[in-house]
Amino acid sequence: MGFKKLLGAFGVGGPSVDTVLSDPNTRPGARLVGRVNLVGGSHDVDIEHITLGLVTRVEVEGGQGEYGATGEFHRVEVSGPMRLTEKQEVSLPFQIVMPWETPITAVHGQHLRGMTMGVRTEVSIARAIDKGDLDPVAVHPLPIQERILEAFARLGFGFKNADLEYGRIAGVHQTLPFYQEIEYFPPAQYAHGVNEVELTFITNPATVEVVLEFDKRGGMFGGGHDSFGRYTVPHADADSADWAQVVDGWVREALSHRQSYGSPAHGGHGRGHGPGMGGVVAGVAGGMAAGYLAGEVMEEAFEDFGGDE
Repeated sequence: MGFKKLLGAFGVGGPSVDTVLSDPNTRPGARLVGRVNLVGGSHDVDIEHITLGLVTRVEVEGGQGEYGATGEFHRVEVSGPMRLTEKQEVSLPFQIVMPWETPITAVHGQHLRGMTMGVRTEVSIARAIDKGDLDPVAVHPLPIQERILEAFARLGFGFKNADLEYGRIAGVHQTLPFYQEIEYFPPAQYAHGVNEVELTFITNPATVEVVLEFDKRGGMFGGGHDSFGRYTVPHADADSADWAQVVDGWVREALSHRQSYGSPAHGGHGRGHGPGMGGVVAGVAGGMAAGYLAGEVMEEAFEDFGGDE
């Protein structure tokens, strides 16, 4: 086996590591399986732990405006303390259960522009930590997410960009301190009333909360404003609705109500239901949440991804 990463933090003659994913394609709630392969260096070492972290990039609103920060949002320990002898080869299996709220990075096999995600291997020896390279991961949508995304495409919405925003959505239970926004340009039949649509999925094992934000055009005597809609859809409904018709209803509902930021959303349409949004985004802060997005900005770690961004 070939080892692409010498653990440079441990000096000349240190061990090397190669993390191999059985399949880099996964989905929210699914497993990511692989092995961490180690080869001992020129002397024995005592490894304190080997940990894998899911790493992505998030946009954060701070005092100086918005900036991008990169860090971990989920960690799994592969090994506790172990001794790696000189030239010894060890292969450690692992599985990562992807959080249900893991953002989508690929649709129909195509990379979603603006999204980056990978698995980072962290090895600790004598309190020195080498974070290793990133192995790219492609997160595909769940069936219900895919049907809604396909509905936007069938209605003629043009994909603009996707990113992750640090913060929480009021009234929605989140386990991660960020949410994904998938941005669209409207087709002609809606363009008279809306400049842009942002789609967010907040997913759990039973349902998906679909949150829509519409940047509405201003009329002759008034400025534009945002409208919001929130709908709860069960995973089981993926194949039991005409999702283009449902999404069309959601969009037309937003265009028909003069509903500004901070106003309660109107009742649901189609197969969803829409409780009041209140202030939609809550808790945005410049600092990183404890236990997530571990603080350091590590742009160099994404070199393996090439020019995806």
